[in-house]
Amino acid sequence: MNKAIFLDRDGVLNKAIVREGKSYPPDTIEAFHLIDGVKGACNALKAAGYLLIVVTNQPDVATGKQTMAKVQEMHDRLGKMLPLDDIFACFHVDAEGCACRKPKPGMLLEAARKHEIDLTSSFMVGDRWRDIEAGNSAGCASIFIDYGYDEKRPEHCAETVFDLREASKYILEIPR
Repeated sequence: MNKAIFLDRDGVLNKAIVREGKSYPPDTIEAFHLIDGVKGACNALKAAGYLLIVVTNQPDVATGKQTMAKVQEMHDRLGKMLPLDDIFACFHVDAEGCACRKPKPGMLLEAARKHEIDLTSSFMVGDRWRDIEAGNSAGCASIFIDYGYDEKRPEHCAETVFDLREASKYILEIPR
């Protein structure tokens, strides 16, 4: 069985747009930029034997604020910049009740089946309560990157950190 790091996209890998304390995805490819230190953190986790799997909610496609083509362009760019093994995206809104939209663990469970991942040896890294709840529900240890957004906070997480660099150091220091 493989072990994996599940990564939210906006606010973990690339810079999120924060307006009035709320986090939003970039709306153009020109606004899509990696956060400092992400490439090095991903390379270190990959070198330690982890699969790197992006799991991201992208409801702006369903609401018409973003096109599927733009999201795919952003994912293609991510794939060229980082040693990712896969990207899973949910394009639904909460009202649709799908199993893939975080905080439900559907994307993590699908990735585990596809890539033969041992979820109990894996981590979810996210910057919102939805990410942490999805990771916990899937059986992963969850690491919360706290940007102080004006929204609900996660109830339980393995660690609270400031960025992916710090999360990768925490993960790599755990005896396995």
